Amino acid sequence: MTTTESDDRAINETNATTLEANLSRIEELTQRLLVAMNPKRHVPTSLQGPSPDLYAKAASAYVTEMMNNPGKIIEQQVAFWGKSVKHYIESQHLLAQGKLAHPVDETAPDRRFAHELWDTNPYFNFIKQQYLMNADAVRDAISAIDTMDDGEKRRLEYFGEQIVDMFSPTNFLATNPEALSLAAETEGESLVAGLENLIRDLEANDGDLVVTLADKEAFEVGRNLATSPGEVVYRNHLFELIQYTPSTEMVHEIPLVIFPPWINKFYILDLKPANSMIKWAVEQGYTVFVVSWVNPDATYRDTSMTNYVEDGYLTAIDQVKSICGVKKVNAVGYCIAGTTLSITMALMAQRGDKSINSATLFTTLTDFSDRGEVGVFLDDDFVDGIEAEVAEAGVLDRYYMSRTFSFLRSNDLIYGPAIKSYMLGKAPPAFDLLYWNGDGTNLPAKMSVEYLRGLCQGDNFATSGFDIADTTVRLSEVTVPICAIACETDHIAAWKSSYRGVQGMGSKDKTFILSESGHIAGIINPPSKKKYGHYTNPELGLTPDDWLADADKHEGSWWPRWDAWLAPRSGKQVKARTPGDKNHPVLGPAPGTYVAK
Repeated sequence: MTTTESDDRAINETNATTLEANLSRIEELTQRLLVAMNPKRHVPTSLQGPSPDLYAKAASAYVTEMMNNPGKIIEQQVAFWGKSVKHYIESQHLLAQGKLAHPVDETAPDRRFAHELWDTNPYFNFIKQQYLMNADAVRDAISAIDTMDDGEKRRLEYFGEQIVDMFSPTNFLATNPEALSLAAETEGESLVAGLENLIRDLEANDGDLVVTLADKEAFEVGRNLATSPGEVVYRNHLFELIQYTPSTEMVHEIPLVIFPPWINKFYILDLKPANSMIKWAVEQGYTVFVVSWVNPDATYRDTSMTNYVEDGYLTAIDQVKSICGVKKVNAVGYCIAGTTLSITMALMAQRGDKSINSATLFTTLTDFSDRGEVGVFLDDDFVDGIEAEVAEAGVLDRYYMSRTFSFLRSNDLIYGPAIKSYMLGKAPPAFDLLYWNGDGTNLPAKMSVEYLRGLCQGDNFATSGFDIADTTVRLSEVTVPICAIACETDHIAAWKSSYRGVQGMGSKDKTFILSESGHIAGIINPPSKKKYGHYTNPELGLTPDDWLADADKHEGSWWPRWDAWLAPRSGKQVKARTPGDKNHPVLGPAPGTYVAK
């Protein structure tokens, strides 16, 4: 026997041993998997998908279309059949000629099919092309329905796309060449690692399959996230107030108080020093306060929007005024916190309270006449389910919020990460933004229903008026200087709706900035990155499309432009303030205790 033959035999024996060990490990893990799936959370049917009525209406509309215009339906079907049969025949013809090749592939680039075998292997290319044909056929069928109202049609298009995405061949091991190749190369080790990742996620979530998006061991709030120096200077049942340590000798007289959304935790504004908006604002010479909201449990079931306004916003503003010895503050509200800040300002206007000198709104909706992509989850079928769930639980559990927002970007936040983790056996990345994304919060029962019914569904603030604190407030009552920043591809707060909300405000001094990118990346866009640009146009009487068509495009972050707007509205320069005062002793270092719950 030659040395080469001996080496090959040894390698084969080693590979066989490795494969056998991996198969044995899979058997052990399968038993653990069955145990992990037992305590699965009960998710009400109403929160698992749209009402069956939507699909019943779609089927009825399709049948009506077929009867009224059979030629159009037949044309669509024949076109789909023709493409599919032609594709099959061409593939068979090449194989009959002994050519290991696929027919001409004119499909558009798609990140899901980036692996080279989708283009070079006839089998996988056939599957890819046929899937994309099927997907187009589904879209064409939905598009052809003309007898559904616009809202139902949009929902059908969205949930139809969800079904199409779910059946992508990349989502199944037998039709994912990257996963199969890696399994062969590693003697099944990648599949074992993937199964371990799957079981870990099930065990961590009581039997629910929630994909871990980021390495949880790589980050710790207060250690390498939310590290800007500061102190907690006030605390009540709803929030901790953090005052940040100045980094300049002089500061603007009027302090800046930031209200983040209580749907998430505040440290999106302070992830790392390089992209921390809080750190940047301190460096521009502002006395910065941030509200860190409590993560409510069932004891908060009766906490209302009025509580958030009075015990949250108004209380925080009063504390900041007292600590700094001033009569006014500049306020910032992000997302739902911007909506509630606007409601607070309308209430303050009725009360004659002029404590807010100017307000900045990040990705804020105040006009809900067009709810954008997230609107598909805001019809009665879902909201009725949420109302029933919170009546029983006392809170809207973070699980439902996280799942809803993930499905708005399912390929990026569900299927893509699941493939990498469960099929390829890869560890989740050390990505701070995804870590924050997975660190969600609950919502109080009463507040969540008031928000969904009165604002998202009823659009009351921009129309008939929103009831708060024993009065009714309207969008037109917001009269302080406003700077609103929206994001071009925001899937949560559509920029055109944000723009229409600013148009409806009564302020004479209004500025609107449109940042490139989405709900998070468009806001957390530090100047040093030189990444996303922004648009400006002082003519706010235009339609959103006309506003953008006539807008000036600027390279780089909008942060310096906001600073140029905010600085003249922030008073004279005074000596920098250390956190707290004699009536507000330091309660502990930033980022506080509420953020850890």
